[in-house]
Amino acid sequence: MTFLTRSLPPIIIIIILVFLTAVRTLDFRYHSNREMEQFLLQVNASNPDIAHLYSIGRSTRGQQLWVLALGVHPHQHTVGIPEFKYVANMHGNEVLGRVLLLHLIDDLINGYRNNQSWSLQLLSSTRIHIMPTMNPDGFDSSDTDCLYGRGRHNANGVDLNRNFPDAFVGLKAQQVMNEEKREAETRAVIGWLRKETFVLSANLHGGALVASYPYDNSNGGEELVGGASVAPDADVFIHLSKTYSFNHASMHQGDMCNEGRPFLHGVTNGYQWYPLSGGMQDYNYVWAQCLEVTLEISCCKFPPRRELPGLWTENRKSLLTFIQQVHLGVKGRVLDGSGTPVQDAVVEVKGRDNLCPFKTNRYGEYYRLLLPGTHSFTVTYPGHEVLSETLNIPYGPDTFSAMRHDFWLRRAVTATNDSSISAPTANVSNYICNQTFDQQGACGAAGAVTWSAAMVAVGLMVALQRLRD
Repeated sequence: MTFLTRSLPPIIIIIILVFLTAVRTLDFRYHSNREMEQFLLQVNASNPDIAHLYSIGRSTRGQQLWVLALGVHPHQHTVGIPEFKYVANMHGNEVLGRVLLLHLIDDLINGYRNNQSWSLQLLSSTRIHIMPTMNPDGFDSSDTDCLYGRGRHNANGVDLNRNFPDAFVGLKAQQVMNEEKREAETRAVIGWLRKETFVLSANLHGGALVASYPYDNSNGGEELVGGASVAPDADVFIHLSKTYSFNHASMHQGDMCNEGRPFLHGVTNGYQWYPLSGGMQDYNYVWAQCLEVTLEISCCKFPPRRELPGLWTENRKSLLTFIQQVHLGVKGRVLDGSGTPVQDAVVEVKGRDNLCPFKTNRYGEYYRLLLPGTHSFTVTYPGHEVLSETLNIPYGPDTFSAMRHDFWLRRAVTATNDSSISAPTANVSNYICNQTFDQQGACGAAGAVTWSAAMVAVGLMVALQRLRD
């Protein structure tokens, strides 16, 4: 060992020490933010081939907002591999999600190390990002009350699920969203969404037992139908929500919290349940072309510790099956007249008029979550002919891959007013969409926020020290 410590770089020595240190079993309890950080650092150091820990920023009080990426290519995006995310503890006193996501990390890694097919398939086909807490400051100030209690808001007293830019408010006011005035946690997530091409997401809450899907808000336009604010991809959202509820032990049964509000099949349209402005799931869908649902996973916001093992058992299958739904529909690239993948090509599906059009990322990729069936596509890119194709799309999750299809564009011969030639358009919707798109493209896809080797070494030393405490 003495010879090794003299011949190896310091960071390798630290990793070896962490490996040799006894790893504590992840028990069922509420871990402090410090303990959660310690666990994530341990996992990251012990599994460098499938885990990558990074921070998307800091909370109002300066705590790191940690994310652990899991997959066979955990450090950066790989063309053809969809990006998935789970976010928990947005409301600091809704705490079950923290516990479930830590155990999900543990479960995925143990499954992979034990060569279990379900884990091998998930991590080989998907890059899974897990954020156990979006509001660590709120968690620190929370109490254990089931219904109300302290800690919902961040350290500035702001409800983070009312703090995102809202498409419907924006379309009314045609306002420019001033992101600098938003909360630190909100800004961090917005930046994160610009740097990764997320396809599917869920936000874990507590206080009810239901899967809620967009829209959460409305401006009284054509999206308002029968008391619900209906998104263009409502059929997909309902499928995703039912996937979680029917794989859950009891969510699909409806009113399990005895609140007198029966949720048919355990799902609901967000606006129809109660309208809210500035929600995160609408922001994901409208601006980041990421389909997100809100999962209310416990009647009690702060369940007693003794109930945690049973609640994990009730949610485990749902959590895993929901990730698999990232392989719905079709994926591929858009290539220009010379065969080069292009960024910001618009890929539209007939009958789905999204407020902000779905565009290719910087790798020329597109991902469209769609139910099996026949779908007609229109692809537009400046200087090229409009391309229309009809595809018969199978069900992809069972094979852990969406259908693959590349769109090959033809360069326009001459610049004319011919409608078959793509040209930029300007309208109110584009104005609103462009307020939050950065120059990397629709979802940015510039790569995850990463730490330098020096920072990783510091993190590992912290983990080692805490293991000795």
